[in-house]
Amino acid sequence: MNNANSKRKPYVREMKKDWWLKNAFYTGYMVREGTSLFVSIYAVVLMWGLMRLVQGADAFNGWLESLQSPLAILFHVVALAACLFHAKTWFALAPKAMRIFKGDQLIPEKPIVLAQYVALAVVSVLVLIIVA
Repeated sequence: MNNANSKRKPYVREMKKDWWLKNAFYTGYMVREGTSLFVSIYAVVLMWGLMRLVQGADAFNGWLESLQSPLAILFHVVALAACLFHAKTWFALAPKAMRIFKGDQLIPEKPIVLAQYVALAVVSVLVLIIVA
Protein backbone atom coordinates (compact mmCIF):
# COMPACT_ATOMS: atom_id res chain seq x y z
CA MET A 1 0.00 0.00 0.00
CA ASN A 2 1.32 3.41 -0.88
CA ASN A 3 1.44 5.85 2.07
CA ALA A 4 1.13 8.85 -0.26
CA ASN A 5 -2.42 7.77 -1.17
CA SER A 6 -3.44 6.85 2.39
CA LYS A 7 -5.78 9.21 4.23
CA ARG A 8 -4.81 7.81 7.62
CA LYS A 9 -2.63 9.91 9.87
CA PRO A 10 -0.02 8.26 12.07
CA TYR A 11 -0.63 8.55 15.80
CA VAL A 12 1.73 11.10 17.34
CA ARG A 13 1.60 11.18 21.10
CA GLU A 14 1.70 14.68 22.50
CA MET A 15 4.70 15.34 24.71
CA LYS A 16 4.50 18.47 26.80
CA LYS A 17 7.66 20.28 27.89
CA ASP A 18 6.90 19.78 31.59
CA TRP A 19 6.25 16.02 31.43
CA TRP A 20 9.03 15.35 33.92
CA LEU A 21 7.49 17.64 36.56
CA LYS A 22 4.40 15.44 36.92
CA ASN A 23 6.21 12.48 38.47
CA ALA A 24 8.62 12.76 41.42
CA PHE A 25 10.84 9.97 40.07
CA TYR A 26 11.31 11.71 36.72
CA THR A 27 11.82 15.08 38.44
CA GLY A 28 14.60 13.62 40.59
CA TYR A 29 16.13 11.99 37.54
CA MET A 30 16.13 15.22 35.53
CA VAL A 31 17.56 17.25 38.42
CA ARG A 32 20.32 14.66 38.86
CA GLU A 33 21.13 14.77 35.16
CA GLY A 34 21.09 18.58 35.28
CA THR A 35 23.79 18.55 37.95
CA SER A 36 26.11 16.91 35.45
CA LEU A 37 26.24 20.23 33.58
CA PHE A 38 27.86 21.89 36.60
CA VAL A 39 30.27 18.97 36.98
CA SER A 40 31.23 19.28 33.31
CA ILE A 41 31.71 23.04 33.45
CA TYR A 42 33.83 22.67 36.58
CA ALA A 43 36.01 20.12 34.79
CA VAL A 44 36.53 22.64 31.96
CA VAL A 45 37.49 25.33 34.52
CA LEU A 46 40.11 22.97 35.99
CA MET A 47 41.47 22.04 32.55
CA TRP A 48 41.68 25.75 31.73
CA GLY A 49 43.76 26.18 34.88
CA LEU A 50 46.10 23.38 33.80
CA MET A 51 46.47 25.02 30.41
CA ARG A 52 47.34 28.33 32.11
CA LEU A 53 49.83 26.53 34.37
CA VAL A 54 51.65 25.18 31.31
CA GLN A 55 51.73 28.71 29.84
CA GLY A 56 53.68 30.05 32.79
CA ALA A 57 53.38 31.71 36.18
CA ASP A 58 51.82 34.94 34.91
CA ALA A 59 49.07 33.13 33.01
CA PHE A 60 48.36 30.85 35.97
CA ASN A 61 48.25 33.76 38.42
CA GLY A 62 45.81 35.53 36.09
CA TRP A 63 43.60 32.44 36.12
CA LEU A 64 43.77 32.32 39.92
CA GLU A 65 42.78 36.00 40.12
CA SER A 66 39.78 35.37 37.86
CA LEU A 67 38.57 32.72 40.30
CA GLN A 68 38.36 35.34 43.06
CA SER A 69 35.50 37.25 41.46
CA PRO A 70 32.11 37.01 43.22
CA LEU A 71 30.60 35.30 40.16
CA ALA A 72 33.34 32.64 40.15
CA ILE A 73 32.90 32.05 43.89
CA LEU A 74 29.12 31.73 43.44
CA PHE A 75 29.66 29.26 40.60
CA HIS A 76 32.01 27.18 42.76
CA VAL A 77 29.48 27.07 45.61
CA VAL A 78 26.71 25.98 43.22
CA ALA A 79 29.04 23.47 41.54
CA LEU A 80 30.00 22.03 44.94
CA ALA A 81 26.32 21.60 45.86
CA ALA A 82 25.63 20.01 42.47
CA CYS A 83 28.61 17.65 42.84
CA LEU A 84 27.54 16.60 46.33
CA PHE A 85 23.96 15.99 45.18
CA HIS A 86 25.23 14.08 42.15
CA ALA A 87 27.49 11.93 44.36
CA LYS A 88 24.70 11.27 46.88
CA THR A 89 22.30 10.10 44.19
CA TRP A 90 25.00 8.03 42.50
CA PHE A 91 25.92 6.35 45.78
CA ALA A 92 22.26 5.46 46.32
CA LEU A 93 21.99 4.13 42.77
CA ALA A 94 25.18 2.04 42.72
CA PRO A 95 23.83 -0.99 44.64
CA LYS A 96 20.90 -1.17 42.22
CA ALA A 97 23.17 -0.93 39.19
CA MET A 98 25.63 -3.55 40.42
CA ARG A 99 24.23 -6.26 42.63
CA ILE A 100 26.90 -7.89 44.80
CA PHE A 101 26.54 -11.42 46.09
CA LYS A 102 28.41 -13.22 48.86
CA GLY A 103 27.81 -16.82 47.95
CA ASP A 104 24.09 -17.05 47.24
CA GLN A 105 23.19 -14.09 49.48
CA LEU A 106 22.66 -10.63 48.04
CA ILE A 107 24.59 -8.04 50.05
CA PRO A 108 22.15 -5.38 51.34
CA GLU A 109 22.31 -1.86 49.89
CA LYS A 110 23.13 -0.03 53.12
CA PRO A 111 26.69 -1.40 53.65
CA ILE A 112 27.53 -0.75 49.98
CA VAL A 113 26.36 2.87 50.19
CA LEU A 114 28.14 3.34 53.53
CA ALA A 115 31.38 1.93 52.07
CA GLN A 116 31.23 4.51 49.30
CA TYR A 117 30.85 7.35 51.81
CA VAL A 118 33.78 5.99 53.84
CA ALA A 119 35.90 5.76 50.67
CA LEU A 120 34.94 9.34 49.76
CA ALA A 121 35.92 10.56 53.22
CA VAL A 122 39.26 8.71 53.16
CA VAL A 123 40.17 10.00 49.70
CA SER A 124 39.12 13.54 50.67
CA VAL A 125 41.31 13.47 53.78
CA LEU A 126 44.24 12.10 51.79
CA VAL A 127 43.89 14.85 49.19
CA LEU A 128 43.72 17.48 51.94
CA ILE A 129 46.86 16.07 53.56
CA ILE A 130 48.72 16.03 50.23
CA VAL A 131 47.64 19.58 49.37
CA ALA A 132 48.36 20.95 52.86
